[in-house]
Formats: sequence, structure tokens, C-alpha cells
Amino acid sequence: MLRWTVIFIILALVAGVLGFGGIAAGAAGIAKILFFVFIVLFLLSIIFGKRFKA
Repeated sequence: MLRWTVIFIILALVAGVLGFGGIAAGAAGIAKILFFVFIVLFLLSIIFGKRFKA
């Protein structure tokens, strides 16, 4: 999941540098969504991982 986030962030930066506003906005939007989903899943895995090991 983090790999996809990094890929979309890089695409957003490249599109922004080249001036493709629509592509940059779309890639940045997808990158933000994937980033927050990854953070939530990461926190859940930390919380539930500790709970089941104890």
C-alpha cells in the first residue's frame, strides 16, 4: 500500500512540474487517499497485533 502511495505522489509531482493540472490533481487526490488508508491500517495492525500477542 505504501508503494502505491509513493508512486502516485511521484506521478503528481511530475505532472505538476510538466503543467498537466488535471493529471496532477487526480494523482495527488489518489495519493492522499491511499496515504490515509495506509496510516489507518498501520495503526490498526499495531493495536491489534499487540492485543493478540499478550
